[in-house]
Amino acid sequence: MEMTVKMSNCKISPQKARLLANAIRDKEVVKAYNMLKLMSNKSGSLFYKLMHSAISNIENNLNGDISKFYVKEVYVDKGRVLKRIMPRAKGRADRILKRYAHLNIKLSTLK
Repeated sequence: MEMTVKMSNCKISPQKARLLANAIRDKEVVKAYNMLKLMSNKSGSLFYKLMHSAISNIENNLNGDISKFYVKEVYVDKGRVLKRIMPRAKGRADRILKRYAHLNIKLSTLK
């Protein structure tokens, strides 16, 4: 049995989110959930909310036991990019890119 949860347009760069995604890949759901609870960075709190939603769906909709699930896939896709301009000296301007990401987690039952 598999379950996929997604969070679109998160205000975090995909590069920063992928660092945490690699840390929770192929872990048991309970272990990954406890790791995310202790993370103090922004991507940790976003993945924590996403994992909490997945666990709630497993318990309520599938009537499943979360101890039998593991994190099969975690991937972060690039979202939209807002382009802004920062004024600089001598009439010049620099471009600021505000990146967004799509977070995806796929949970599966243990073999």
